[in-house]
Amino acid sequence: MRDLLRAIVVLSVTLVVAAATAWAASAHSATLLGLPAPLVAAAVAFAVNLAGFVPAALLRTERFYDATGTLSFLAVLAVALAAAPSWSLPRVLPALLVAVWTLRLGSFLVARIRRASKDGRFDEIKGRPARFLVAWALQALWAQLTSLPAVMLVSAREERTLSAIELAGYALWVVGFVLELVADRQKSAHARKAPGTFITSGLWRFSRHPNYLGEIALWLGLFIAGAAIYQGPLAWIAAALSPVLVFVLLRFVSGIPLLEARADQRWGADPAYRAYRDSTSLLVPLPLLSRR
Repeated sequence: MRDLLRAIVVLSVTLVVAAATAWAASAHSATLLGLPAPLVAAAVAFAVNLAGFVPAALLRTERFYDATGTLSFLAVLAVALAAAPSWSLPRVLPALLVAVWTLRLGSFLVARIRRASKDGRFDEIKGRPARFLVAWALQALWAQLTSLPAVMLVSAREERTLSAIELAGYALWVVGFVLELVADRQKSAHARKAPGTFITSGLWRFSRHPNYLGEIALWLGLFIAGAAIYQGPLAWIAAALSPVLVFVLLRFVSGIPLLEARADQRWGADPAYRAYRDSTSLLVPLPLLSRR
């Protein structure tokens, strides 16, 4: 009963946040099926995750989770493109960028779960349907909020040409994507060459989490690109939740804290690791920022 009550509360909050942010982003969006595109996109994100949850709960498996997350982003983009008054470059470009990021991350996560056969995050909840459903609802909200600037850019009612602010935002997106891609490849190459050791070369020489820095930068870039179309404080707030959510998740929730704790557990007694940890910035490679 406690699981059920907790799930009801979390699901209710999740749906309210999704509906409120979608509504805030809808003032100047085109419609699909008589509803603003951001609202339809939010509904589709939750529908996709519900469709993934049902067989996953019946089979008590998490193997569909990451694939469903990938499909959520692609479905949201499809809604925005279907609602768009045209497929001009200013509309297609943000959809293309998010699709590239989605397919890259999705293929990586799906390959990882196939190699590992399970994800330890779900060990305690996949046999408890109410708690398991919460994870899928949160994934739907993550996909909806993170992609919201792209949905707004693609489905805006007014036609436009690419502005300087959009180009600046997309330039930051490219920098962030390349940073993340290079950092991930460097870490994978290091793991193959010296398994069981920590990496201190390449981009990892300057930041302990350069891949996450790239991830934060690319979503910040997409938000900046959308500054060309945000109208009113509610639209700005809704769109800003995308980079803010990514930063909070990576910096304080499921990214850096978990990896830092795991690294301290594995190598905390190694003087070389402690020297690297204490002399290398946590995220942004600037000497004035805290290394912890």
